Amino acid sequence: MSTPLTPLPPGQRARDDFPRFGATPYAERFPAQADRVRLHIGGDVRTPLTLEHAWAELPRTEVCADFHCVTTWSHRGLRWGGVRFADVYRQVVLPLAGAPADATFVVMRAQDGYRSSLPLQDLLADDVLLADTLDGAPLPIAHGAPLRLVAPAHYGYKNVKHLDRIEFRRSSAGYRPVGPRFMAHDRARVASEERGQWVPGWLLRCLYRPLIRPTVRRFAHALQARQA
Repeated sequence: MSTPLTPLPPGQRARDDFPRFGATPYAERFPAQADRVRLHIGGDVRTPLTLEHAWAELPRTEVCADFHCVTTWSHRGLRWGGVRFADVYRQVVLPLAGAPADATFVVMRAQDGYRSSLPLQDLLADDVLLADTLDGAPLPIAHGAPLRLVAPAHYGYKNVKHLDRIEFRRSSAGYRPVGPRFMAHDRARVASEERGQWVPGWLLRCLYRPLIRPTVRRFAHALQARQA
């Protein structure tokens, strides 16, 4: 007997496929290195560093979780593989980079120029991964190769694809999110429907849903053109 699915979060609708998706200015942007994991650690740390081979020394794990896009679609039961963010932080960042205890604002940057942020306390949850596999296969370009953040409790725009750099900062001063500020919540927790700020979640549903089809088409066409 299969395990019954949990109810979808407020305002979400299940989608059978898992399309390449994101902020439209990034549809035609791709990582320069899709087959080599290199992660830069910076910000208010004592010693900036670049991680390449540290992954082999950290325990690997899998997380089976639903993916929830802020535009109201969800894809269920994805199986991500990688290393826990908490393990990287505690076993690598703290001892080698020397992140100070008050550096609790974390900025994540991608090879394609995208960026997002989350509080450190959210990233230390047990189900938050730096993932390099999806459903038992290497992570594809469409979903973030060579490395991406997987934070199931947060909307997709926090789950940065093509992850290239993580900055541990003492404050959010000087940081600006991608796109209009009202579309970016500090935490973007799915269960609380934190789709953005200042605008109610239910209203953002109405604004976002008409954008799904054209966005899926644009990202699909860009990927097809790259592979041609």
